[in-house]
Amino acid sequence: MIRFYFHPTPNPAKVALFLEETGLPYEVIPVDTSRGAQHAPSFRAINPNGKVPAIVDTDGPGGREARVFDSTAILLYLAEKTGQFLGAPEDRPELLSWLLFIASGLGPFSGQAVHFQFAAPEGLDYAVNRYRREAERHYQVLNDHLEGRRFIAGETYSIADMSAWGWLDRAMRVRKGEDDPLAPYPHLKRLFETVDARPAAARARQVGTEHSFKSGYDEESRRALFPSNYPPSL
Repeated sequence: MIRFYFHPTPNPAKVALFLEETGLPYEVIPVDTSRGAQHAPSFRAINPNGKVPAIVDTDGPGGREARVFDSTAILLYLAEKTGQFLGAPEDRPELLSWLLFIASGLGPFSGQAVHFQFAAPEGLDYAVNRYRREAERHYQVLNDHLEGRRFIAGETYSIADMSAWGWLDRAMRVRKGEDDPLAPYPHLKRLFETVDARPAAARARQVGTEHSFKSGYDEESRRALFPSNYPPSL
């Protein structure tokens, strides 16, 4: 059984998609990050970094319980556990390269673009421009790679495509104000639509919907989500 620590944001969405694709048995454990649940000692024991997603595999290596945190680590762990969505052995170098491109580039710059356009105080025009343009640059790099390719790594659907789907689903927020935010990136748009049309993607979107997560940015949410903005004594 996989205990899946979840909040409805892009990185947990990738893991939800994998779980739904494979049919692995799992239990959703909501972590309401806007209420600060990620800072609870019980959750920090699972992910010391206080971020979602995280999993606990009750049947880990050697039959022992194992924790895994960070969405890319989770995707790799579960793909190796199940032997699914890893591509062919000869695709491994490309798979790892693009997985880490998303993990270290496309994902973080997309997240910062969303933050500075929606959550940060007004007037930070340099930061807004910097992160949005870098997110768009990463879109372009992946779009160019996908020309003439159906999937990111090799000839088959893999965890690299799942990882991209999680963040491309938020393109409307990354490219705020654009009616069709992926239109300038036709190969990227095709990949997103291919993954999004899978039945497992529809099921992944339903994960956690029975839980009422807090939304909006009030003072409680800001302190929970962005604690480094506040001195520890406050």
